[in-house]
Amino acid sequence: MSDTTKTPTHYRLLSVLRAIGPYLRESQSEEGAYLFDCLSVCVDDKKSPEQREFWGWWLELKQEGDAYQARYRIGLYDISGEWQDKKIPKKAVEDVNRTQEAFHLKLVETLQSEFGIPIQMHQESVEFV
Repeated sequence: MSDTTKTPTHYRLLSVLRAIGPYLRESQSEEGAYLFDCLSVCVDDKKSPEQREFWGWWLELKQEGDAYQARYRIGLYDISGEWQDKKIPKKAVEDVNRTQEAFHLKLVETLQSEFGIPIQMHQESVEFV
C-alpha cells in the first residue's frame, strides 16, 4: 500500500465524511463546503416526534486553500427544521459538548489520515460551550 495520501476529490471527501457518522447534511453540501449537525438533546421528549426541538450544534466546513476551516455554532434546532443561535441551557451543555468534541476529534483525525488535510478553526467558531 502506498504511503501517499489520496487526492481529496469532492466524491472521495463525501464518502469519508459520511463514514464519520450521521452528521453530514449531504443535500446541503457542495464541493468545498460541507454542512454537519447534531441534535444532541431533545428539548421536550413528551411531545410527538414531529413536534420535537433539539439543542445541539452545527458545523460549516469550508475549503480555504489546502486546509479546511471549521465554523461551529450552537443553538436550537426548531420545529421547522432550522437552526437558531440560542444559548443552551446548563442541563444540555454536557451532552452538546460531548458530541461536538467527539465529532471534531474524528473529523480532524480522519481528514488528516485519509488526505493530509488540516482543520483550522474559524475566528467566529463556537468551540464547546
